[in-house]
Amino acid sequence: MSLQSASRQPLVTQVAEQLRAQIAAGEWPVGSRIPTETDLVAAFGVGRNTVREAVNALVHAGVLERRQGSGTFVTAADELTGPLSRAVADAHPSEAIEVRRAFEVEAARLAALRRTPEDLSAMDAALAAREEAWQAGDAAEFVEVDAQLHMIVVRAAHNDMLADLYSSFGAALRASILRSFNGKLTPETYCDHSELIAAIHAGDPMRAATAAGSYLEIA
Repeated sequence: MSLQSASRQPLVTQVAEQLRAQIAAGEWPVGSRIPTETDLVAAFGVGRNTVREAVNALVHAGVLERRQGSGTFVTAADELTGPLSRAVADAHPSEAIEVRRAFEVEAARLAALRRTPEDLSAMDAALAAREEAWQAGDAAEFVEVDAQLHMIVVRAAHNDMLADLYSSFGAALRASILRSFNGKLTPETYCDHSELIAAIHAGDPMRAATAAGSYLEIA
């Protein structure tokens, strides 16, 4: 994985970008420890100072955290997730809902226009998994599969910037949603998403946008 002649970018930048890409791809999930400095030096074929500076850059960005005596750990999938997690935690619930509406209503509208057969199959599978998790009464699993369904819808809009921004926001939002359930799923907190998926299947952008907005009403 030598980067010595990979581009004209400084080696520190190259190493930092490669580390960032591997973290974003899930090679080192949030909470896991990245390889030691010695291992990274060997993997990238660069000097120890280069690796140290690259890791420092990601520490300052909030992606990594050094823990004395334990190593360096992944704290966020990207630079946006950490600040967004704090913003969501501190925000009034109505503000978080308004931001979700900004993302999800437009994503649903675009998904109805741009979805592929593969997108529709993924949505159907995620919707079924969401219902199974609800029936099982597993709040943590339900929040996870619900988030996956929304991410699939957003990706079906085929707008990379929208998907990247929503992915960072969505990761921050999951913990907030889970807290709102207080560890339990109750009938009054259930929200049917079948109309949303049906509207996207039908290729009806207005119907899809209305369905997405209906479960994000502010009380």
